[in-house]
Amino acid sequence: MLSRRHFAKLTAASLMGGAIASPVFASAPTEKRFILINLKGAMDGLHALAPYADPDYHRLRPTLGLGAAGTNREVLDLDGSFGLHPALKPLQALYRAKELTFIPAVSTQYRQRSHFEAQNMLEGGGASPYQQKTGWLNRAILEMGSTPHRIGLTLGPTIPLIMQGQADIRTWSDSRLPEADEGFLRRLESLYDNDPIFHKAFAQAQEDNSNSAMMENMRLGNGRLGFSTQAALSILKEKNGPRIAVIEAGGWDTHYAQERRLYKLFVELADSIALIKNDLGPMWKDTAVMVVSEFGRTAAENGSNGTDHGTGGLAIIAGGSINGGKIRGRWPGLSPSALLEERDLAPENHLESLFKSTLIQHLGLSETQVADTVFPGLQTIKMIENLYRP
Repeated sequence: MLSRRHFAKLTAASLMGGAIASPVFASAPTEKRFILINLKGAMDGLHALAPYADPDYHRLRPTLGLGAAGTNREVLDLDGSFGLHPALKPLQALYRAKELTFIPAVSTQYRQRSHFEAQNMLEGGGASPYQQKTGWLNRAILEMGSTPHRIGLTLGPTIPLIMQGQADIRTWSDSRLPEADEGFLRRLESLYDNDPIFHKAFAQAQEDNSNSAMMENMRLGNGRLGFSTQAALSILKEKNGPRIAVIEAGGWDTHYAQERRLYKLFVELADSIALIKNDLGPMWKDTAVMVVSEFGRTAAENGSNGTDHGTGGLAIIAGGSINGGKIRGRWPGLSPSALLEERDLAPENHLESLFKSTLIQHLGLSETQVADTVFPGLQTIKMIENLYRP
């Protein structure tokens, strides 16, 4: 357990390379908070929010598919058609309180299934990969007006593209080296397959740690998302601190052993969102938390009890200002004729619509600012009406 004293020391040592920031007395340009959680690797939205009433869902996923109440793979029902994975239970209460909504079958304009290109589109906000050299959230911060106050915050050793640009961004980084996730360990194992010396050493290391909690922590659910969330909250609660934060979480590329791997990741994600609400207290009513991923995964499971790169994914939006308690957007279904290229959930809804809605309805930018400066070239994509409460 991370003590308050140890956490405070980590925060002070990590801000701006260990420098102690001078007090800032200028008021922030907004009291609204916005936290974007980017799940890198492509989260399987059909496993998080299961369309369990759709017969094609179970045809495509005979092993991974979740079921209705009373089955051995029971979902947490939301509306009689969709249900949450059991590991996401804290989100069910937020949904019922109308403080959370889901947008399935969602994607950027990208369709080629490359992690790198898809992340560039998500973070840059361009109409094609590498079109934008700065991040859409940095451009949005610039549009909020000139201020000595740094309202943007990134968590991690580098500034992600979404926050790169002319706006001055505050940074926080954990001084610990990142743990290797299970995907990295699997790639390392294959790399060593043809080298007898390294292969033997790697196999021995795995055997020595096979029953060790440390080895399991290296693989999945290692608490880094929760740790970053706790750090972000500590800074976002400052009277004149940042108002907008970006948190990245890796390990979501589940080509194999998906159920076991995602269970731990879902628990950590749901607990992090619950932590945000509980920790912010009265600030929650002016807060929006958005969870996105670069694309979805194939509608059908593969032969390794996993899923491969797809297109239509899932976005989650929570907060006290959300007009929630519903599943938004158009649902295309999973019939053979409805699938994109006969393999993916069709992307009927736009991530850019979600981004625009948040900037305009929550953070107060004008439609002209968003269309002309933040997302130039994507003017035909409209925001989602009434996503936020007035």
